Amino acid sequence: MPESPSAARTRRRQWGAETRLRPLPSVHPVPSDRKITLGRLAIIATVLFWLAYVIYTIVRQFLNNGTESFRFTTEAISYLVVVTFLTFSALMYLIARQGALQRFRDHKRVPRAELDRHFAVNQRSMTVLVPSYAEEPDVIRATLWSAALQEYPSLRVVLLLDDPPFPSDPAVAARLEESRALAQQIQSELAVPSTRFADAMLHFELDSGEGVNLRHVADLAENYVWAADWLDAKADAEKLDDHVDHFFVNEVLRGLSAELRVTADALRAAYAEGTALAPDRMIELYRRLVWTFSAEVLNFERKRYASVSHEANKAMNLNAYIGLMGGSYRLEPTPAGDILRTVPAGEPADLVIPDTDYLLTLDADSLLLRDYCLRLVYFLEQPDNARVAVTQTPYSSFRGASTRIERLAGATTDLQHILHQGKSYFNATFWVGANAVIRKRALDDIVETETVGGFPVHRYVQDRTVIEDTESSVDLGTHGWSLVNYPERLSYSATPPDFGSLVVQRRRWANGGLLIMPKLWRQIRERKARGERVGWTELFLRVNYMSSIAWASFGLVFLLAYPYDSRLLSPMVLLAALPYFLAMASDLRYAGYKATDVFRIYGFNLILLPVNLAGVIKSVQQAITGKKIPFARTPKVRNRTAAPLLYVVAPYAIVAFSAFTFWRDVQAQNWGNAAFAAFNALLALGAILAYIGIGASLVDIWLGLTKWLYVEPKPRQSRAPKEAAPAAPAALDWRAVLYHGTADGPVQFDLESAVPAAAIPAEASR
Repeated sequence: MPESPSAARTRRRQWGAETRLRPLPSVHPVPSDRKITLGRLAIIATVLFWLAYVIYTIVRQFLNNGTESFRFTTEAISYLVVVTFLTFSALMYLIARQGALQRFRDHKRVPRAELDRHFAVNQRSMTVLVPSYAEEPDVIRATLWSAALQEYPSLRVVLLLDDPPFPSDPAVAARLEESRALAQQIQSELAVPSTRFADAMLHFELDSGEGVNLRHVADLAENYVWAADWLDAKADAEKLDDHVDHFFVNEVLRGLSAELRVTADALRAAYAEGTALAPDRMIELYRRLVWTFSAEVLNFERKRYASVSHEANKAMNLNAYIGLMGGSYRLEPTPAGDILRTVPAGEPADLVIPDTDYLLTLDADSLLLRDYCLRLVYFLEQPDNARVAVTQTPYSSFRGASTRIERLAGATTDLQHILHQGKSYFNATFWVGANAVIRKRALDDIVETETVGGFPVHRYVQDRTVIEDTESSVDLGTHGWSLVNYPERLSYSATPPDFGSLVVQRRRWANGGLLIMPKLWRQIRERKARGERVGWTELFLRVNYMSSIAWASFGLVFLLAYPYDSRLLSPMVLLAALPYFLAMASDLRYAGYKATDVFRIYGFNLILLPVNLAGVIKSVQQAITGKKIPFARTPKVRNRTAAPLLYVVAPYAIVAFSAFTFWRDVQAQNWGNAAFAAFNALLALGAILAYIGIGASLVDIWLGLTKWLYVEPKPRQSRAPKEAAPAAPAALDWRAVLYHGTADGPVQFDLESAVPAAAIPAEASR
């Protein structure tokens, strides 16, 4: 049951939640030779123990060919298949982890002066796109500020509001208006420092014609101090309701302030020493101030226009805007709503959307550290990276989670950050959609265009599945582009704080990988035809990323549900899995968690098993029917989201069945399976108590059982008096006739607000 926002903010922190607020350093520490060596030994041990189990199982079958039953033979084969797939996923974890360690060891951070020198002569444009649907304004606000305060020469931040533009619910309308006002508010706040520093740089350029003197250095230091004071004052005025607010204030605002203050101290030291900087260096330092505070921030709402796609997913929200870039448009009111008509460049236009060299896609619940854009674009503009289409820093979780489930989900997120870094070592990177810097030219290569209702619809980011970033990664590879993860922590994203919102996220993640597999095979064939080398490690990592949820989920179901013969549970199976769990425990400690969280993650994955299975089954359903699965957005609110009945009851069923299996195997003296069943029952029960909660389970079960009893009340229609005069015939809607060609033409509806577009005044739709 959702809580009110005020209640959500003031709720007490759970016991076992995270107390640490400070994130890990942006630059990963250099791993020791011992750690890298142990990682290699873990890979070797996993393979050797698996081979030992295979030989043990097969040899048993040959030696006992005449005595073993057909049932045991069938069980042995199926058990071997399940163990092999699970061991393969564990091996891929170890290999990706080893690649990450290699990258962390070799990474050298680019000095600040080199960045300044590069962007003094390379000033390509960037547009930040922030897709948003029904998110809380304060969540969006922090994201927009983290983007607007990026130091970048030409930065445009666009909030892509995807809410119905004319909601009837007063609370929803008020939230939408508050979100719409954010861009103008940020632009107004930036105007003061932007104007100050632009004037200061112009004054310096005019005054330094005969050379730089110490007064110029002192003036520059004063401007840096002023900028730091302005950021600190802004930080002081912010509310600190939760750990995300703490991150925004301390890492985004005060982090930038601290960097500017350090630069001011360095300039003061130069002044005290009597050293004047070179004119070019002075200009670079002035540009840093100007660029940091000069972003353009604005809104765009695609659902105001009838000529762009209204398909309800994030991909088409992005595609609608990207497809308009580089064009000038005139608004043409029609009975279906406003239409954007292209006008030639130079002619008067109602809407002009400039093209851009780079795009930065940023989820509305994500925050960037101050030099994200600068470092990633510098990386893209190196000669060796000319064919890199997408670079990103796989997001990390915000520290200081107030609930146990958010803390543990954050731990899995931070593990994935490491694995994604390792995938880049083997050229197996996938775009992770929370944030990424993208070459616009690369998107132009993969765009697909079709005409729908007489208007062109451009698909740069595919919306065929709900994991649009993964499919677009495959499309880019097919066209000869590559993707690379930048080996630093520069982006952070929210983790679902309750079981209900986590169900929405994880079910979406589990859906679509199988559907994309044919595209991956086509990509491999085309790359080989071009003479590119496709390594086995890359292929295995990609296949595991896209399909492991399917085979791991079904494999775990077999292990939980089927009473396998205890002779199949060999110590070799446990030894093959041991390096994986030891490596994960080491990675958890590295990321600031407890080594014992490895057991909590195991139980956590047990209670998420029905969610993953549902996502996989949805993929199969789409493959059979050809019908798209609706995009379910992860709720980005501070309230608790109720979980569907199935996903609340199923974890209890897993515990009950595991307990029954334990009892049955004890009776049969099947001690290996009994121990496995008891282990699963205990960890799953612990996960239910810690991450779902008995009280929340009862509430969600009650809602699931009684939801069908409630229906939305229909508005009453007043009855006309019996003797009322006949109504006058309606006037002919000549606009609809001229547009649709018939008086009873189709009435266009906004997809979500169900308000007839023809009823929206042209003035309001603008």
